[in-house]
Amino acid sequence: MAGILEGKKILVAGVTMDSSIGFSVARVAQEQGATVLISNFGRALGITRRIAGRLPAQAPVLELDVTDDEHLARLPELIGEHVDSLDGVVHSIAYGNPETLLGGKFLSGPWPDVAQAVQVSAYSLASLTNACLPLMSTGGSVVGLTFDATVAWPAYDWMGVAKAGLESCSRYLARDLGPRGIRVNLVSAGPLRTLAAKAIPGFDELEANWDSRSPLGWDNTDQEPTARAVVALLSDFFPATTGEIVHVDGGYHAMGA
Repeated sequence: MAGILEGKKILVAGVTMDSSIGFSVARVAQEQGATVLISNFGRALGITRRIAGRLPAQAPVLELDVTDDEHLARLPELIGEHVDSLDGVVHSIAYGNPETLLGGKFLSGPWPDVAQAVQVSAYSLASLTNACLPLMSTGGSVVGLTFDATVAWPAYDWMGVAKAGLESCSRYLARDLGPRGIRVNLVSAGPLRTLAAKAIPGFDELEANWDSRSPLGWDNTDQEPTARAVVALLSDFFPATTGEIVHVDGGYHAMGA
């Protein structure tokens, strides 16, 4: 039986460890029939190349720093070495200096670090999408990952502001790319024990009681539900959905207490 991404070509940008959401998305996308490319940069690139072998099929690993204009400019050429077009792009990228921006440091967060967090975590959704547009001439789907930015969370501080920028960016991209047949959506996952989460001082406080307050419960070690939602949005099963944020958090977001 064919998978829901059969024949599609997908770039998953921002895959580091096999515990990351991006890795789970790449795995589920392959299981659903997609040809998948993954990316990372710098010292983490070697780790990504090693863990790529743990996917169901070996995925090409591209070097991509979304804050580097040269990297973005050459991205279509790098992708073109493996596939002739893209049907989907996954933005699994975020960074905020934990020493200056997270864990109760909102009032003291320095602008250079805030600017970096906004560029890496929000603006890069637009810059990555723009870089991939030449390969998406027949339409497609862009999916990013957020953490509910409608409220203020313990410890999350300036990353919450960056995620609010990401959520707004996705709506404007949906507006401008809809006429090209490109959908832009986000998945808002509950707290997961990823490498990024472990870097947040006070993460334990943020995730405390999440399981007990979620109607469906919540397993913070299981990336599969989030990955499946991303893959569903990459597929043709949501042909008229764009500018949306799909919550995969056990229902926590809908509860008042």
